[in-house]
Amino acid sequence: MIRSLLSADYPRSRLVAAILLAIVLALALAPFLFPGARSLAVAAKILVFVLLVASYDLLLGYTGIVSFAHTMFFGIGAYGVAIASTRMGPGWDAVALGVAAALVLSALLALVIGLFSLRVKAIFFAMITLAVAAAFQTLASQLSEFTGGEDGLTFKLPELLQPSFELFEDTVFGVSIDGRLLSYYLLFFAVLVLFLVLLRIVNSPFGRVLQAIRENDFRAEALGYRTVVFRTLSTVLAAMFATAAGALLAIWLRYNGPDTTLSFEIMLDTLLIVVIGGMGTMYGAVIGSALFVFAQSYLQDLMGWISAGLEGVPLVAALFSPDRWLLWLGVLFVLSVYYFPAGVVGRLRARALAGRRP
Repeated sequence: MIRSLLSADYPRSRLVAAILLAIVLALALAPFLFPGARSLAVAAKILVFVLLVASYDLLLGYTGIVSFAHTMFFGIGAYGVAIASTRMGPGWDAVALGVAAALVLSALLALVIGLFSLRVKAIFFAMITLAVAAAFQTLASQLSEFTGGEDGLTFKLPELLQPSFELFEDTVFGVSIDGRLLSYYLLFFAVLVLFLVLLRIVNSPFGRVLQAIRENDFRAEALGYRTVVFRTLSTVLAAMFATAAGALLAIWLRYNGPDTTLSFEIMLDTLLIVVIGGMGTMYGAVIGSALFVFAQSYLQDLMGWISAGLEGVPLVAALFSPDRWLLWLGVLFVLSVYYFPAGVVGRLRARALAGRRP
């Protein structure tokens, strides 16, 4: 059972397996273990980034493609749900139509980008995707009649997912089973299923070809594989999974705007998480997303606590001021890259392999 679910791709390290199990259990029980709107929002953000980062790792880690247009597909998914729900009103038909239209549009755009750009050198392809993403962000900001412009779109969801909806009158383990909780578990199970599908893809014969192209595209071409076709298919698949992540974020927030899903900062965060977790390891998306989002959400609070405890040492207290949390986040990233050049999962797997050798 576990073998089929994980596509025979085991963590290959007891520590990695323990960390993954702890993260999955914490996310599954987050509403009950960590009550409160903020902690639930952090858990939901981790879930969305797990799917977004895993889809980008399909491009970067498994195919060797550097693309800066990934957040464009992320935004298309969110705008699909937002525009459909705004125009059609709250209803499952609006959500379904918005997701379906977004997936079709993302697939077509990714196909065009792949066919016209993947024949060029890697750096030029990266620049093309950056230009396309910037143009799309500008377009989303200017078409205010459809996208709400810079203000974005606020919309309502089906009654089952609205915060005012309550499934039971009484609480369960002290937690009210309302629309917010149901929205969270919709995210959780959707991300879980889509992540397992991605895991199946990268461990299929198709995924093996992608890894062969990443290692040596000339040799893969000489073996008879049309590298342009496989790269294009990888681009389309990654775009569709990123679109699904954007749609889930819009469902959770009930809002979408240019800064929410299309900003270049999200693209940089995604790239950082891939590097931190480990490129070419789907499990790295889970661990990297959990570490990064948790640090991003709570590092400022931790520094405030440290600074308050060091009031007697003015220079050190100023160094740990909450206003400097971005500086320390950067330091933590540099240290993680220095000590974990292959990512957290890559390093721990290498240690486990070294421990098994006689």
